[in-house]
Amino acid sequence: MKISHLGIAVKDLASAETIFRKLLGDDNIHHETVADQKVRIASFQLGDAMIELTEPTSPDSPISKFLEKRGEGIHHLAFEVGDVNAELARLKGEGFQLLDEKSRAGSHGMQIAFLHPKSTNGVLVELCQLPSDGSDTSH
Repeated sequence: MKISHLGIAVKDLASAETIFRKLLGDDNIHHETVADQKVRIASFQLGDAMIELTEPTSPDSPISKFLEKRGEGIHHLAFEVGDVNAELARLKGEGFQLLDEKSRAGSHGMQIAFLHPKSTNGVLVELCQLPSDGSDTSH
């Protein structure tokens, strides 16, 4: 297991992207829309991990709800695992509350699933599994 990315909820992706481009000194940005999750993302590769800026595309997006309650900021911490569904089963057996009972499609071609923050000290945790073809998902 390793850190995959840190998700940051933003109201205005273009504005946040400008800030992080200057902060990180990096113009190499991956853009993607994940229709199923009703978000647009801009990702910056930072060593072995990414910073993922996430903007809602709909008022009923989970990111919209997060922004209403908490405002902009860190939304989730994502860990890369070899098999999301096996890890979900293991964590459920350990007593963690799952938001997803099985994996689903996420950005960068990954399979993803979330744990409920009530069982992880208030932190929304995402599990990510790289595409099985081993393709580079960063940019």
